[in-house]
Amino acid sequence: MSTDAPATTTPALRLQNLGASYGGRPVLSGVDVEIPAGVLSAIVGPNGAGKSTLVKAALGLVPSVRGTVRWLGEPLRKVRTRVAYVPQSDSVAKDFPITAVQVVEMGRYPHRGWLRRFTEADDELVANAMAQVGVAELADRPLDELSGGQRQRVFLARALAQRADLIVLDEPFTAVDARTEATLLRILTDLCRGGASVIAVHHDLRDVLTHFDHAVLMAGTVVAAGDPHDVLTTEHLERAYGMAPLAR
Repeated sequence: MSTDAPATTTPALRLQNLGASYGGRPVLSGVDVEIPAGVLSAIVGPNGAGKSTLVKAALGLVPSVRGTVRWLGEPLRKVRTRVAYVPQSDSVAKDFPITAVQVVEMGRYPHRGWLRRFTEADDELVANAMAQVGVAELADRPLDELSGGQRQRVFLARALAQRADLIVLDEPFTAVDARTEATLLRILTDLCRGGASVIAVHHDLRDVLTHFDHAVLMAGTVVAAGDPHDVLTTEHLERAYGMAPLAR
């Protein structure tokens, strides 16, 4: 865990009375939580608990959202270049005609715009980001030829190329092998040690206890938030899951 991350008083994400619904069906209700900056934080809970919806609602990606959202102390529109989002790899069209390097280059668009030419500094940031996650050799490969794990690395490289202060990931370890997961965790931990903030939707509770600094346990609303060892207790897990998953 990134225990030597610098302290800060402005949270990475603050939600007040956040609610969201799909087709009139409530998915989130009365979500009040602060996620600290400078740490590796996980959003956990059972299937259907609203983990991904929370992230998407806070980013304005789902309809029928109410409540107050502050990223790095500001509305998203004021800090959009400082916040990077990494979606689930299987949520992106695999047949989209684009190469891996073109995906990573998108990380520079918030700073350069869609039409302005890249500088040598932009090209260097893209190349460094791809090397950092181990996909440099895949630069010219079409996205639809990459495995799920390779796509996930490419999407993370896009966030790194953006040089964001806060990276939000939705199930980043789905469809990746144990070695890739360990590599990604190391990269995310190092980012936090360097002063960045990372929020990841995750499902492996033991992983969260071992590697994460902060956890938010969801069940349609927030069951508990804070240090993972204080959050993932038998009492809280029974409330969220109807059982204690770690006790089996």
